[in-house]
Amino acid sequence: MVRAAIGRWPLRPLIQPHLQTLPYRNPIPGGLRVGMSIYIQGVASEHMKRFFVNFEVGQGQGADVAFHFNPRFDGWDKVVFNSKQNGSWGNEERKTSMPFRKGAAFELVFMVMTEHFKVVVNGTPFHEFKHRIPLQMVTHLHVDGDLMLQSINFIGGQPPSNQMPMPAQAHSSPGQYYQQQSRLPTMEGPPAFNPPVPFNGRLQGGLIARRTIIIKGYIPPTAKSFVINFKVGSSGDVALHINPRMTEGAVVRNSFVNGSWGSEERKVSYNPFGPGQFFDLSIRCGADRFKVYANGQHLFDFSHRLSAFQRVDLVEIHGDVTLSYVQI
Repeated sequence: MVRAAIGRWPLRPLIQPHLQTLPYRNPIPGGLRVGMSIYIQGVASEHMKRFFVNFEVGQGQGADVAFHFNPRFDGWDKVVFNSKQNGSWGNEERKTSMPFRKGAAFELVFMVMTEHFKVVVNGTPFHEFKHRIPLQMVTHLHVDGDLMLQSINFIGGQPPSNQMPMPAQAHSSPGQYYQQQSRLPTMEGPPAFNPPVPFNGRLQGGLIARRTIIIKGYIPPTAKSFVINFKVGSSGDVALHINPRMTEGAVVRNSFVNGSWGSEERKVSYNPFGPGQFFDLSIRCGADRFKVYANGQHLFDFSHRLSAFQRVDLVEIHGDVTLSYVQI
């Protein structure tokens, strides 16, 4: 379910250390499927005139386009939607309400539905574009224009029956940054956009090995700390407690087992949780440890202290944080 944005959307741009080079024109991992969400984070240029996101059939200058999403700042600000078949553009759809601002960060989600693409901008539903070309023909995503592209995530969707589910991947390099999450077996529930804080999510089926939880959010400039707990509801045990403390510049990890806190762990290679910053957190449960990535870079590992980590059935998030996206 898409929730309306809570309060004023933070507009401070974030320049992450690894920006995606433009033009971005890459295959869609596993192909486009109903249930998939394509999650794009970026910053509109201060001098933005236009940019586009194309879902293309094949690769090349003459490729057909199943969905062309094209914001234009040209004195008559608008967003144009269209498709191209057999080299010819179809009937153009337009919206004159402009959800992007020059110089401002944005989060753009394309949800692939049975009958249409659903577009969500900064947590708010924006447009639905009916399919004109069969989804299975779409092979590539093409992004270019007046923007700084920070990340592209391909999340969810039932893989074709003749393909084995792929494990979650996180890549980060100067020329490439994306995350692909295979819905089976790593993630079960639908994504939540701009959920309120405190957030309490139930892990259906428990915390099985190879399951990945995605949390994206924003740290307000006056934030002091927030908490992410992987918790056993029946006992109150916490298998993993993540506690970024902005006042200390620390990312504290711990566990709470049989009524007692364990020893704190604090060492990280870098700290992505600065005041006024966006973050993109990927928490993967392994057989012997949690592996945590932030903004595409490895942040820390946390060895299991709760032997029956499969009993974890709750994810709690509370404190000084604004959530934009959670999928458990």
